[in-house]
Amino acid sequence: MPRQLFTLVRPARVDKGYPPLVFVHGGYTHSGCWDVNFLPFFQKRGYNCHAVDLSGHGKSEGIEDLNSFGIDDYADDVGQVVAGLSSAPVLIGHSMGGIVVQRYLEKSLAKGVVMLAPVPPTGLAASGVQLAVRIPDFIDEAERAVRGEYTDNTIRVMREAYFSPDVSPEEFAHIFSVFHPMVQEESMRALTEMMALALRMPVKRPRIPALVIGGEHDAMFAANRLYMTASGWNAETCVIPRSGHMLMLDPQWESVAQKIDGWIGSKVMTGVAA
Repeated sequence: MPRQLFTLVRPARVDKGYPPLVFVHGGYTHSGCWDVNFLPFFQKRGYNCHAVDLSGHGKSEGIEDLNSFGIDDYADDVGQVVAGLSSAPVLIGHSMGGIVVQRYLEKSLAKGVVMLAPVPPTGLAASGVQLAVRIPDFIDEAERAVRGEYTDNTIRVMREAYFSPDVSPEEFAHIFSVFHPMVQEESMRALTEMMALALRMPVKRPRIPALVIGGEHDAMFAANRLYMTASGWNAETCVIPRSGHMLMLDPQWESVAQKIDGWIGSKVMTGVAA
């Protein structure tokens, strides 16, 4: 049975007939991560924008059942949003959202797909080991962040794990003020499924334009893993210099948005796969 989903809808200021954009957030957060920079940017450029709170996230139904939701449930959420659109969208998924949009596309179509800092096909396990070596106290501090128990060390770790090393203290103070209220718990079922991605049988993917973007300094998923995702989609790959994991919030966010905008114009609007 469909769940009640909250979706941020930001209509184009001047509708230019572009395909609608559906934004899918990553784990431990909600649709608000897109509304700081990306939705105003794309809205201004003539795109109708839709950013969904996945089940159990943000203002959507299911928070009390969060741990029961898996990636397929989140993919169904995307399908519910797409079903309400007048034309096929371009899907834009970040981190876990990159896996969600891929899962949706196993059964459905879109005009194109953009994966930002996606969980690699090898899953969370290998990346988790690398992160633990680089930032040993990440797990403990991430658990504090989810509970809203921020210390100076929690803030330091969140900055190192998620954001560009170029962010100034003033910039980070602003970014963190909008970021930390978005942080919430994530489904244990979804996390377990992402740990075991490497064990999942390969599936046939649709031949649609695909773009994979990551940050040069992403501590969560190293930039050299982007090509693992891209190869399965025959996708164009782009590494944003000096950016971290939260590509839509980092100081380099506009470079990311401009890349997506230009790519849609050159690949999606012409129907040419990368």
